[in-house]
Amino acid sequence: MDFALNDEQKMMLETVRRFIKEELKPLEEAVETDGVLPRAQALALHDKAKALGLYALNMPAELGGGGLSHVDRILCEEQFGHSSDILIRRAFGNVYEPLLVCRGAQVERWLTPTVRGERTCSIAITEPGAGSDAQGIKTHARRTEQGWVLNGGKHFISDGEWSDFFLVSAKTGDKAISMFLVDKHLPGLTVGKDQQMMGLRGTPHVELFFDNVPLEPLALLGEEGQGFKLAMGALNVVRLAQVGARAVGKASHVLELMTEHAQQRQQFGQRIGDFQLVQQMLADSVIEINATRLMVLHAAWMLDAGLDARDWIAMVKVQAAEVLGRVVDRAVQVFGGMGFCKELPIERYYRDARIYRIFDGTSEIHRTVIARSLLKQGAPLFDLHR
Repeated sequence: MDFALNDEQKMMLETVRRFIKEELKPLEEAVETDGVLPRAQALALHDKAKALGLYALNMPAELGGGGLSHVDRILCEEQFGHSSDILIRRAFGNVYEPLLVCRGAQVERWLTPTVRGERTCSIAITEPGAGSDAQGIKTHARRTEQGWVLNGGKHFISDGEWSDFFLVSAKTGDKAISMFLVDKHLPGLTVGKDQQMMGLRGTPHVELFFDNVPLEPLALLGEEGQGFKLAMGALNVVRLAQVGARAVGKASHVLELMTEHAQQRQQFGQRIGDFQLVQQMLADSVIEINATRLMVLHAAWMLDAGLDARDWIAMVKVQAAEVLGRVVDRAVQVFGGMGFCKELPIERYYRDARIYRIFDGTSEIHRTVIARSLLKQGAPLFDLHR
């Protein structure tokens, strides 16, 4: 096993790091204060990232995307964790894997322009009565002579204000769930309020309402009844990349700040980093971050190898989310009163970290998935002999 990065990977990561440092970091404070990223700045970031080939890194090269393997994408996603969610979205895009199921006229209408950054989409699965229970949705689509009619509602739709179409899951039978490509301008589609969050400042999370929204036959993505599979496939990749890898990146960034503070802050005539209990917090953090990083990379390697990584991704979701929470909590403790003040970014990181244990399936749900798999087929352990 070779854990060394090749020259191409090193160059890629250096480009991403430099872009985040020079283009994104200077905007973080204003986004946190104002709660919004002005459209002109958003478009400028978008254009700069595209010019460097950093947009839609997860999409195939033949479509105009980055063509990265899962492992290479994870390496980049860890760097994304060093900045704010909204800035990462604007610079590097959110192009969801289910779009690769597009066929025929769907390719030119939805897939290709999204990879090129000419269109943007959000995934709309969550409903007020069906959070982690993606099969418990009420939104439904009824087949007609002209196509489909969509009724229902969604909430917590990240970036719904910015997007011009949505990947919407809807029931098309008693148990069947299908996925539809729903353009924002369609009659009967209403974008509701932006649901203000404790963290993730600048990223809108809106409600969507569908009142007899007419959909042409072309709007059905994949086969009828394939929607749950498409949704779960998309969420698995999101859990690994945008939760697992980004949580490792955020925790690493917080640890850097915590370590620097422990080296500089003086109390009782010595650095606080010389106190054993502070050293324990630093040591526990670096141990947990490195363990989580290896879990994330192993799951990405499994995907590249064509293996079933669902159990591993569930473990990554729990581990990464909870490690991030513990590291940021320790950072507040090490910084003391200043860690609780908005003057420093530690307070923001603390708030932003809390959602990681909730979105894309709560820690409790994923623990249930892991336990059921264990009881059914044995422990999904890291075993080189299997």
